[in-house]
Amino acid sequence: RPRSHTVTTTSSSFTANLSASSSTLAYDREFLRTLPGILMVTEIVLGFMVWTLIAGTEYFLYPAFGWVMFVAVFYWVLTVFFLIIYMTMTYTRIPQVPWTTVGLCFNGSAFILYLIAAIVDVSSITQRAESHNYNSWAASSFFAFVVTSCYAGNTYFSFISWQSRTLQ
Repeated sequence: RPRSHTVTTTSSSFTANLSASSSTLAYDREFLRTLPGILMVTEIVLGFMVWTLIAGTEYFLYPAFGWVMFVAVFYWVLTVFFLIIYMTMTYTRIPQVPWTTVGLCFNGSAFILYLIAAIVDVSSITQRAESHNYNSWAASSFFAFVVTSCYAGNTYFSFISWQSRTLQ
């Protein structure tokens, strides 16, 4: 004998909100016109220069340049990630994350570790007759200090933003 089944489905407000909010991605063009946005793009371009200048040499023979490579590549990837988050306004879709604190910690740590890496980079340069890597290492140290100053600027702006959020 045929049986009759009744199936009832319900949807939670979380899934309804998730599907409604993820249907369109916002794009914030104005972010690139702000000083933090300009600094972030500069960090990406010059950070790329730092690690490609070192990667094109025999850096693996000198452990100090391995540290510089780690810092440069690590923060380059994270900066690209944060640029995508800011450009797509993903931070507005995840309000549980304290984005001002995350930005301050990210930029502050990038400033400190890049400063250390830039100092290690410049102090590890050797000008030997057989070293054909001198120019690349010298250029990478210059760009490392410029990137460090960019992260210092973004740390300042992140601190101002964090401070205004904590005072509310």
